[in-house]
Amino acid sequence: MNTQHVANVIRGLSIDGVQKANSGHPGMPLGTADFATILFLKFLKYDPADPQWPNRDRYVQSAGHGSMLLYSLLHLAGYGLTLDELKQFRQWGSRTPGHPEVHHTPGVETTTGPLGQGCGAAVGMALAEAMLAARFNKGGRSIVDHYTYVLAGDGDLMEGISHEAFSMAGHLGLHKLIVFYDSNRITIEGSTDLAYSDDVRKRFEGYNWNVLEIDGHDHAAIEQALNAARTETKRPTLIIGHTTIGKGSPHKAGTAESHGSPLGPEEVKLTKQALGLPVDKDFWVSDEAQAAFDARRKEGEARRAQWSADFAAYEKEFPQEAAAWRAGLAGEIPADLEKQLPTFPLEKPLATRAASGVVIQTLAKLIPHFVGGSADLAPSTSTFIKGADSIGPHQYAGKNLHYGIREHAMVAVVAGMTLHGGFTVFGATFLVFSDYCRPALRLSALMETPVINVFTHDSIFLGEDGPTHQAVEHLAALRAIPNMIVLRPADANETAYAWVAALRQRQSPTSLILTRQAVPVLDRTVVAPAAGVLRGGYTLWESNPTPEILLIATGSEVAIALSAGQRLAKEDGKNVRVVSLPSWEIFEQQSAEYRESVLPKRCTRRLAVEAGVSFGWERYVGSEGRTVTINRFGASAPDKVLAEKFGFTPQHILDSARALFA
Repeated sequence: MNTQHVANVIRGLSIDGVQKANSGHPGMPLGTADFATILFLKFLKYDPADPQWPNRDRYVQSAGHGSMLLYSLLHLAGYGLTLDELKQFRQWGSRTPGHPEVHHTPGVETTTGPLGQGCGAAVGMALAEAMLAARFNKGGRSIVDHYTYVLAGDGDLMEGISHEAFSMAGHLGLHKLIVFYDSNRITIEGSTDLAYSDDVRKRFEGYNWNVLEIDGHDHAAIEQALNAARTETKRPTLIIGHTTIGKGSPHKAGTAESHGSPLGPEEVKLTKQALGLPVDKDFWVSDEAQAAFDARRKEGEARRAQWSADFAAYEKEFPQEAAAWRAGLAGEIPADLEKQLPTFPLEKPLATRAASGVVIQTLAKLIPHFVGGSADLAPSTSTFIKGADSIGPHQYAGKNLHYGIREHAMVAVVAGMTLHGGFTVFGATFLVFSDYCRPALRLSALMETPVINVFTHDSIFLGEDGPTHQAVEHLAALRAIPNMIVLRPADANETAYAWVAALRQRQSPTSLILTRQAVPVLDRTVVAPAAGVLRGGYTLWESNPTPEILLIATGSEVAIALSAGQRLAKEDGKNVRVVSLPSWEIFEQQSAEYRESVLPKRCTRRLAVEAGVSFGWERYVGSEGRTVTINRFGASAPDKVLAEKFGFTPQHILDSARALFA
């Protein structure tokens, strides 16, 4: 097998796809085709007939802009990505979008493109592999034994998330994580010397990585490096591959000009000529190249068949473990979970973060694959699973993850673990720090990944820490992300149901928004059951089924809106309805009839109450309604003082409601 010829065929497919689209990035595929060829033909374990085979190796192309490389590989590997699809690169309705998208194209493990995100997701995948192996490999049977390979470029390594994620991977000793660093020293603006002079070797050695350095175009060196990486048993491996961007292009190789623009018809021909490819044939695949991939595919089929047989034997020997394995992969939760939820008495107010902590303990007992942790804030976010071990260096059997002060990496790692399969995972931090991880939050929503984000200290009412830590605009910012479920429960019992709602999401991430301060546990003999959370919003209390005014609130403001509403009914004789609206997104998924039953259009006198910016509330209060919100930063003071100063009191809400009748 002539691997150099195969690599050149891949180069030809890649530049043809970019040229036909008249859009894309030819430089990276030309520069990394050698590594990709050796990886796919000699190392990567996969079976296109079963793209979700649990024990496959994962290939993450973090440098997602070079997507034509991946699409060319998937076509040759037999994932059903036809030449016609390659010819539709970056076009409407194709399975070959500008950057790889998981669930959209078979064989794509995670969505990449925003540089560095693939690095974080890959760490999550490698971590999931290690944790599953610690749980299920036994009796001499290794049903979990695979690698995560990453192709990353200069841009990936400049992005802050790669520092966070790879530092964490080195600390944990994830030795089945192997990263090929495409060191071509070129970015869009020109040489990396303009802005980047890191000693990458020292950086990764400082992270406790195994570091190898090779000519990234030398096939024998690539193979030797991958073999060496696979013999490492204590540390992840970085292979620094020195490459030439646009390799093979006579006039654009080694230049920024090859990075993000088609080579042009003439340069494509000259490049094909230099590579020994037919210049008059577009999207050409030789019989030799296809045969090499066909042979590899058959090897993959045999490996998967052998694994299936091994798992069948494992299942007979360890039926309980096998059942737990299947449940984890399916993300199963108990059918009667609602009945097993903790309930909270009325005796004393309780912060919803504290209530969430109680629920987490219950969930950890009921759901073996439920794991998670915090970005160094577990005591504050109430997210430590009691009685369970912590995940640490070469210690992967526990349930408590410690992400360190790495919020951005945390969300990407959680997504990677979820995409890998086997666990239901959460990550936790303060709501104000959702800004630090927003790119990963957005990507988890785009990928339809059912991760759970626990955001506590949800408003100005965290108090004395002041406006640097007081979330004001963050609810609106999270709600602005398409496919992100935001849940802000009103009390402890709503919090329990919020967790149920989050666990039932299978194609959306969920952000649970929880208080630092204690809030009243609502008397459910007086107000509606907390199960209304499962519909996103519900009528909490009303003095009359034909309301003259709607008071709509979320989170800690529900109790004060309820107090104001009850006074308005009693003192003024008004027909009042108080609505708890913990999740706009789930509420909007309900039928029009249900939404009308909660927020009837005929009732235009509306007041929304939320300790955040007013942005977005116009959809529920309309042109005639008002809000009690906060459109400025908070202040440093005790929470009760802040409530008084900013108008989040029953009296101020009552006065605001009365003003709507004036």
